[in-house]
Amino acid sequence: MMKEIKKILVANRGEIAIRVFKTAKKLGIKTVAVYSTADRNSPHVAFADEAVCIGEPPSSKSYLLANKIIEVAKKLKVDAIHPGYGFLSENAQFSQKVSDAGLIFIGPRPQAIRTMGSKLAAKEAVKSYKIPMVPGIDQAVTDVEKAVTIAKEIGFPILIKASAGGGGKGMRVVEKEKEVKSQMERAISEATSAFGDGSVFIEKYIESPRHIEIQVLADDHGNFLYLFERECSIQRRHQKVVEEAPSAIVTEEIRQKMGEAAVNVAKSCDYLGAGTVEFLMDADKNFYFLEMNTRLQVEHPVTEWITGTDLVAEQIRIAEGKPISFKQEDLNINGHAIELRVYAEDSFNDFAPSIGLLSTYQPPKGKDIRVDDGFREGMDVPIYYDPMLSKLITFGPSRIEAIEKMIEAIDHYHVEGVETTLPFGKYVCQHKAFRSGQFDTHFVKNFFGEKDRELYYEKEAKIAAKVALLTYLKQKNSLSLPSKIAKPAVKVVFNQ
Repeated sequence: MMKEIKKILVANRGEIAIRVFKTAKKLGIKTVAVYSTADRNSPHVAFADEAVCIGEPPSSKSYLLANKIIEVAKKLKVDAIHPGYGFLSENAQFSQKVSDAGLIFIGPRPQAIRTMGSKLAAKEAVKSYKIPMVPGIDQAVTDVEKAVTIAKEIGFPILIKASAGGGGKGMRVVEKEKEVKSQMERAISEATSAFGDGSVFIEKYIESPRHIEIQVLADDHGNFLYLFERECSIQRRHQKVVEEAPSAIVTEEIRQKMGEAAVNVAKSCDYLGAGTVEFLMDADKNFYFLEMNTRLQVEHPVTEWITGTDLVAEQIRIAEGKPISFKQEDLNINGHAIELRVYAEDSFNDFAPSIGLLSTYQPPKGKDIRVDDGFREGMDVPIYYDPMLSKLITFGPSRIEAIEKMIEAIDHYHVEGVETTLPFGKYVCQHKAFRSGQFDTHFVKNFFGEKDRELYYEKEAKIAAKVALLTYLKQKNSLSLPSKIAKPAVKVVFNQ
């Protein structure tokens, strides 16, 4: 049943809210923002046609108030709610409540969210589709002796994983039998605390893995499509920092097999809308189903760039009951795109959080550079939410050109007041392992240790000093300064 969407409320904040608003406005759809008191002056509030304060800064008192958000939507005669990512985006109850209120949820059905929200339920759902799975068990384990028996059968090292949630929480790598008990207890405790569900399961730990995901779309007309892969192996604390599309190591044959597997995962839960199926790939390029994220991903812009699509527009179209606007055979990979998540973190101090006032905030501009952000100069970086300031995306006809464009964009991205992951992004793009495509999820551990950071810092400081000196000499010559005038002190400011 088709229903035209004329007004959208985005149940989110910052850059993803603005991202959805941009497409909505392009389609002639009115927009509503919600915000906490901490976000009163946030750009996403000013960008929307209407905005309503829904509570205090902690997300539990604002952005997670499902009933309050729905109440605002009904009061302002909104047709649909887009959840963005994070907060309520993968909350099956919220999806159900939105539908029960007579509104359109721009996302999958509650049952699909519920199924894929549990790794154990997801494993059960995809069984009949013969999706490649990491060796292990597909049931919760609480008994240590049983866990040891299973570990011996599949062989160490093993991975103890929480069934619910993600982001590396409730996850423990176990190298030896004697470590099973303590690591299980930690995993169960962490999973219970983070997700309210202490269920854990065991699978073989894939050493030196690549993290590769497939973007999928599904509509109510029987169409299931895959929009190729994204490489997401550059991570810190099991969370992505640098993503790219396509992957440097995926062949056409593997791409098709992964794409078809991803489509089958979507079919297994009767999926609707945009979603991402994540896989691990071992050193021999065998891939294994990891999980499905039932929402738009942070890194979706790299897929948009290489396929020439607008994924938010497709989400809206599907939510209206229309078919996807293109077919699988219409899709081609054009060029290469890279994304850096610009977090307010000190990457040279183990990615420690960095909060404060953005005294300088000047994103780069230019051809083949895209910045999705929700901050402006003079704003405070709040402690209540995810520390991501922006997503910096660059494009090139080839991978190396996209990398060089990223380095250029980082050099023209000026931030003062907080530390950011911009230096780390440059470090990655200049590193031979990344440039060659020969890296895995252990990049930070293998190539960004304390000594690596010190050497890089020293090298960059020397380059900065040389540039400053050359600039001074050039200015001196052009101005014909008298020789008796003292030379100004050269202050080298790194990572600003």
